[in-house]
Amino acid sequence: MQELVEKLKSEAGLTDEQAKKAIETIKSFVVEKFPMLEGAVGNLFGNS
Repeated sequence: MQELVEKLKSEAGLTDEQAKKAIETIKSFVVEKFPMLEGAVGNLFGNS
């Protein structure tokens, strides 16, 4: 997940905190809309 954080920081100009919050928001959105993907999302983005 750190690689994605760094990419968001460099390409979108986000702070570390903003990038992490964006990832958490996307994770929760995908799991809410597609609960059957929760394991895959956790593996992809980390289970934090």
